[in-house]
Amino acid sequence: MNLLNERAIYISLFYNYPPEKTTIRKFDMSQNENSRLDELKSYNILDTVPDKELDEIVEIASAICDTPVSLISLVDDERQWFKANVGFDKNQTPRSQAFCQHALNKPHEILVVSDPVNDDRFRDNPLVTGEPFIRFYAGAPLETPNGHVLGTLCVIDNKPREISENQKKALGLLANKVMSYLNDRKLLDEQSKRLNLTATRLKKITDQAPGALFQFEMALNGTVSFRFISNGISRLHPELDPQHLMEKPLHILDYVHPQDIRVLRKKIQDSFENLSEWNFEYRVLNGSRISWHQAKATPERKDNGNIIWYGIFQDITDRKEYEQTLEEILFDISHGLRGPVATLQGLMRNIEQDNYSTDRVKRYVKHVKTTSAKLDTLTRKLNETYSKKKEIRDVVMKD
Repeated sequence: MNLLNERAIYISLFYNYPPEKTTIRKFDMSQNENSRLDELKSYNILDTVPDKELDEIVEIASAICDTPVSLISLVDDERQWFKANVGFDKNQTPRSQAFCQHALNKPHEILVVSDPVNDDRFRDNPLVTGEPFIRFYAGAPLETPNGHVLGTLCVIDNKPREISENQKKALGLLANKVMSYLNDRKLLDEQSKRLNLTATRLKKITDQAPGALFQFEMALNGTVSFRFISNGISRLHPELDPQHLMEKPLHILDYVHPQDIRVLRKKIQDSFENLSEWNFEYRVLNGSRISWHQAKATPERKDNGNIIWYGIFQDITDRKEYEQTLEEILFDISHGLRGPVATLQGLMRNIEQDNYSTDRVKRYVKHVKTTSAKLDTLTRKLNETYSKKKEIRDVVMKD
């Protein structure tokens, strides 16, 4: 197996093509040109800025073959464009003048033109009859894993000559290096596009989530920043948008009730120091209206010591109003029941003191007494529950 075949199988495995599909195939140019052009476009390489790695490869090619000119030439439907260039003052020429177009349907042959003046294919070529007066050309095809030739790695001289078999071999190896670079670049480009697509989709999902999802970071020196915040923040605070908070993260405190800011800062600092979950309910000023928001976040320490939180802001005004209404109902129930219960208990004491002799009456009295005791216990528990919640809320408001 020759070197080019080994290289073809390596590339095919890298791109998940089964080895049996890498057998040498001869392409009819007219039938395969459209697919070749489509694959060339898929590399997104045309008209890109120079790459140091490829510039170094053409310099090596010139040094090995002792030629003043070396190029990485890519052929599209109208032109040949030079991705890397040594010793040639143009970045492209018409396709009709391209020597390497004759290598497009010979993916496993190095095209050598010892003297184009004596070659019917090239003697009238403007690059032969005029500047740069090409008198020697050798080009190694740049073959894709699919067997298409994108162009060549070529060396050019201004005098007729030959190159040795070792120089041809070196030129082929360098062409493989060029394709390895282009294939890696294409793979990275495709992965980047997939990642960007995933990020775009994820952002669309997060923007539809209730509340506002965020990444919030605090440095060791106390500097804070939002690394990410979804568009949901604009539903919570119509005056704010994600970009604004990315630039001025502390602006969100302008909407927090003044009595809650100190506690909010303390919660963040405690979470920073202890890596504890940050969970805080606070009041928000929207003009003259007060609403309730909740911030929940899980911290993570970065290698540089900074803490980053992954969390959510939510409007819990409806929930707070529901809880407050329920507490008021419980309070009303407990106070409403205590009067009748006290009356029942008083009646039971009077009945017991009268020493009724009838056993049935005594049994009734016992049942009523037990029931009134249960009602009394229930109302006391309701009253205690309400009182404790009220005390907790009062403490939070004072802090």
